[in-house]
Amino acid sequence: MRQVVLFIAMSLDGVIATPEGGVDWLGGEDAASNDFGSYERFIAGVSDVVMGYTTYHQLTTELMPGAWPYAAQKTHVLTHRNEEPTEAGVSFTQEPLSALLARLKAQSGGEIWICGGASVANQCIREGLIDRFHINVMPTIRGAGIRLFEALPQPLPLRLLSTESYNGIVDLVYAAR
Repeated sequence: MRQVVLFIAMSLDGVIATPEGGVDWLGGEDAASNDFGSYERFIAGVSDVVMGYTTYHQLTTELMPGAWPYAAQKTHVLTHRNEEPTEAGVSFTQEPLSALLARLKAQSGGEIWICGGASVANQCIREGLIDRFHINVMPTIRGAGIRLFEALPQPLPLRLLSTESYNGIVDLVYAAR
């Protein structure tokens, strides 16, 4: 069965974006270095990308306008908006997240990537929908901003699968115990 993976970058103190949603601070110690690390290996195994509308909007208007980065994958954008995406391979859905992920897991294909943002990630965490957590920890303490993890009603014990470091960034890969 396919796995649902949260692959995301955060600061050492758990922030994934500035209070306004900016991510220009993401990166390693040497700005001239290639910080793709494990991402290229990861994305090669991904068939479906799941994200919220805020992440989609940020990608299409601010981070990569005119150059959709996930053309090789099917992208599912969770939204209540009644509009159509402009990128090929992107669909907007009002399907409940748990139903969408169950449907995708039942299909053949590669991994299902929970791309963002914090709201979608936390809903998945609360509902126990994530099979693997792949967290890139940036060598930065942000202090303020959008936090990756919200309070949970009970702890979620994890098992460390692997670690990797490059350019001051540490990749942590965990699965639920």
